[in-house]
Amino acid sequence: MGSDVFEVTEALPSLNDIKVHRLMCAELIKLINSVSKILPETEEARPGCSTGIGALCSLNKAIGKAKLLLQHCSESSKLYLALTGDTILTRCQKSTNLLEQSLSQLQNMVPVMLAAEISKIISDLRVVAFSLDPSEEEAGKVLWELLHQYRSPTDSTEETAFKAIQGATVRLHINSQKDLLIETRSIRKLLDKIGQNELPKRKILLFLQHLLKKYGKLIVKEQKETKLMQHEESIPLSSSSGQSVEVESRLLDRPDEAQSNTRSTPGIPEEFKCPLSLRLMYDPVVIASGLTFERMWIQRWFDEGHDVCPKTPKKLSQLSLTSNTVRKDLISKWCAKAGVTIPDPSMPAVYQPLETSSTSIASLSSSVNDLALPIDFSNSSIRATYAGQGSVTSHARIANGVRFQCIGSAHEIDLEILYEMDSLPWEYRCKVVKDIQSFWKHEDRSCSSISCENLIPPLLKFLKDADDAHDVEALRSGCLLLSAFVKKCRSSTIPCLEEDTYALLASFLDTEVAEETIGVLEVLSCHQPCDYEIAASGALHHILRILDKQISGLQEPALKILCNLSAKSRIRSFIVPADFIPKLVPYFDDSALAGYSVAILKNLCDSEDARAFLAETDGCIASLTKLLESDSQEDQEYTVGVLLSLCSQRIQYCDLVMEEGVIPGLVAISVNGNNKGKAMSVELLRLLHDGVSESEDCHDVIRDTSPHSKERKSSSKAIKTQLLTDSWI
Repeated sequence: MGSDVFEVTEALPSLNDIKVHRLMCAELIKLINSVSKILPETEEARPGCSTGIGALCSLNKAIGKAKLLLQHCSESSKLYLALTGDTILTRCQKSTNLLEQSLSQLQNMVPVMLAAEISKIISDLRVVAFSLDPSEEEAGKVLWELLHQYRSPTDSTEETAFKAIQGATVRLHINSQKDLLIETRSIRKLLDKIGQNELPKRKILLFLQHLLKKYGKLIVKEQKETKLMQHEESIPLSSSSGQSVEVESRLLDRPDEAQSNTRSTPGIPEEFKCPLSLRLMYDPVVIASGLTFERMWIQRWFDEGHDVCPKTPKKLSQLSLTSNTVRKDLISKWCAKAGVTIPDPSMPAVYQPLETSSTSIASLSSSVNDLALPIDFSNSSIRATYAGQGSVTSHARIANGVRFQCIGSAHEIDLEILYEMDSLPWEYRCKVVKDIQSFWKHEDRSCSSISCENLIPPLLKFLKDADDAHDVEALRSGCLLLSAFVKKCRSSTIPCLEEDTYALLASFLDTEVAEETIGVLEVLSCHQPCDYEIAASGALHHILRILDKQISGLQEPALKILCNLSAKSRIRSFIVPADFIPKLVPYFDDSALAGYSVAILKNLCDSEDARAFLAETDGCIASLTKLLESDSQEDQEYTVGVLLSLCSQRIQYCDLVMEEGVIPGLVAISVNGNNKGKAMSVELLRLLHDGVSESEDCHDVIRDTSPHSKERKSSSKAIKTQLLTDSWI
């Protein structure tokens, strides 16, 4: 299309994105889709006259306005949309009126087949009926009544305000903390958009913001406790968001005949419809082919120079039109019986200006200044956009730290600021994160007042931005906040992060914030499915480097993570024994870390590969033997378990274990260890005894001619003698 017309390229919002007035928006979306389908063909067929270009411009403008209305209903505040329901209804009607006017002008400037399509759309536009959802309409009325009560406030006004906002939020499905934050943010965006000269709208939005801030958390808490079931009889919940998928699908996908009053009546005989327009005929005429058409449409067909029947299509001997009085009489009788009125398609529509409802925002503009609303409006730029053009007052308030509200005796964080962090300058974003982290550091109670959905997304966005900016201090603050959150979370609320988040955290293990990051991963490694995501993220590579370099401060959490992951059979495939087992040996000599190391070995020894690498690793069995004398009975138990797993598989492993002098330690554990340690040590001593006997029998059968044969036989006999003379057997 040329530059002389407006081109509409914006995509329509999804019906699922519409917050309020979904029924009306569904009708409007269907109409816009119908117009958009014929728009390219209409543009190609337009005449070169200024009238045609002007009509196309008007049509594109009308589509653009309708899309803006739909966008408003998908992005705006639910409370504000309910409050201005009559205005939205009027705007929907105006949009269809503008579309109809533009299409009516174009109808006479395009080929007849396209004109017939346009005629069907015009018919749909004329009969479409917009109406407010009853529950949403009731929510709007409650809010209007509340506003008017502040003309002469009384002592009971505050109690009324709570009940009003409670009823409105229930009807509009603002049920959770997340819903509350989204609603507050939507109001904030509206405040940013409207001009300073629109004081009435600003006052109302600030009032709604005040109500949510004052009562929102209490309302959400009550709704959560009652689950809304107790309000079914007293508060109807039939808002648009409660409509089923089937209803929404029916709104968008129902056939064209459901739109027109002449086509919505069931059972219209096909012979009563014009083959060109597919609508009930007003003035049927017969042409030379013997078929009947609507006079206006077939005449336009002939006027375009066609000399064939549009239905057959056979060449016509003549182009005369003969009234089909019999058909017209039958149609008239059928219409009288069905209660249908057929408009004359040749008559232009008469347009009447639409009046704005008396309950619109505009109608209140003159009187809203008289409302004694319980907030100070002197600073009409409250919480203005902080990204560069925000007020100094707003910046100063944020710079003074995150705001905390005192509710009873408990302090709760105002999390609205988290959702607005992207609009703040970087230094203030860092300040917010640091202040919240500091608050939790000194706050002993759990994070029951905040959900993962509220904190995690903005915090992870902050971490990514800090990483891109190479801001180490910001990264440290963000990781400390995330660590504090996951540590205070109950196990049932541990967050399941996105896959790329685990990779991001794993990459931090090679940076200056490794200590803060590994604390987060340690907590997450205890829970499914976080444990699997950690292993799959590549974090094990960084943990192996930490163990190899024995980085102070990171060794213990690294071993804990590895211990947690190796305990899960589905994760062990990520742990390569040849890489990790040699790195564990040095930690057997550290009393604080030996327990984690031997526990990892015990978890890995379920596989033959791990047992083989354990046996081949220099100093591993010798270090395990020393651990048999540990003061920790749990360490003793794990050590015996590793040796038992080893010796129960191969006789050669029994020989390796016996050569390290394990007998005294095993005997001591069989007497003084814990129950598991005692049982396993007795079983291991039995295996070693049987293994030595079997090894000696083999030597008797197979003559060993090597120079060291006598020495090995002598050693084997000495071991057997030690086993037989020990008191355990």
